[in-house]
Amino acid sequence: MKDIEFREMGLRVMEATPAAYFTNVDEEGFPQTRAMFNLRNKEKWPKLAPLFVDHDDDFMIIFSTNTTSTKVEQMKENPKVSVYYCQPEEWKGMMLSGVIEIVSDLSLKKSLWHDGWEKYYPKGYDDPDHTVLRLFPTAAKGWNQSRTFQFMIEATK
Repeated sequence: MKDIEFREMGLRVMEATPAAYFTNVDEEGFPQTRAMFNLRNKEKWPKLAPLFVDHDDDFMIIFSTNTTSTKVEQMKENPKVSVYYCQPEEWKGMMLSGVIEIVSDLSLKKSLWHDGWEKYYPKGYDDPDHTVLRLFPTAAKGWNQSRTFQFMIEATK
């Protein structure tokens, strides 16, 4: 398989998996992993698909989370993270890594908003406890069946 085929497979995995596994490092240096909504999943979050249309080359990842969450505090100290997507039933997976950022763009928060998220952010999309995280990964590693791969991702933002 060529690099372009691994990239395309990785994008398909990102668009299909229900969860993205977000890992950062705590204050003692230990990895902390948690499942997050995979907002690139076209079936689960169809209204967000246009947000990612121009981001096949840079693999941009967006998360919505609580400002008061432990992960936000930890990433302020060390913004190096990884995000893992997998389809174990198909023997496919990809980990993306890079430096994550907090995005304070209110229009982005509004465009991400979904009915039902009030249970996480009672005051709505502009709730002070609603934070958007964005990652433009710089490296990818993964597996497809019995083949492993890795490639670098050039920043295009």
